[in-house]
Amino acid sequence: MKVIIFCTTVMVTRLVADLLGKLSLNVREIHSRKPQSYRTRVSDEFRKSKSIILVTSDVSARGVDYPDVSLVVHMGLPLDKEQYIHRLGRTRRKGKEGEGVLLLAPWEEYFLSSVKDLPITKSSLPPIDHEAVKKVSYLSCLCVDDEGEEVSKIGGPKSVENGTKSVENSQVLNTRVG
Repeated sequence: MKVIIFCTTVMVTRLVADLLGKLSLNVREIHSRKPQSYRTRVSDEFRKSKSIILVTSDVSARGVDYPDVSLVVHMGLPLDKEQYIHRLGRTRRKGKEGEGVLLLAPWEEYFLSSVKDLPITKSSLPPIDHEAVKKVSYLSCLCVDDEGEEVSKIGGPKSVENGTKSVENSQVLNTRVG
């Protein structure tokens, strides 16, 4: 399965890619702070792979053809309906079907009014496993440089655990395309 996760900022892109990598998943990241040669190499790897996760900013939302993407995840609010459709369009290549997931915080639900004409199903998030949160909270508090070397810690595990309380009230929106 090929998955693209769109993040709203470079910092979030790096954090999500780092966390997924620490969980031993086959993950790559692309954003505007990476050199073009790196982005080209990672794009080629993503195209050739059968099972990979690409965590990216909107640098991969337009004008890029990635075959066989089966899932697009929007982590955070797209700027507008057009951006949402372009991101989701990464799954609609050569007549193939795909699915999109839009993760919104409660204060971002106003976005739904701009996409009410699209086939979107609203779902609740599954319960959060607080033991799993404790296990990964240390990983999310690390600041790393471009080579993945730890340079400092931020927030601490308690900050991450507290952050999950607001996530529990969030919504998941699914869109089937194809």
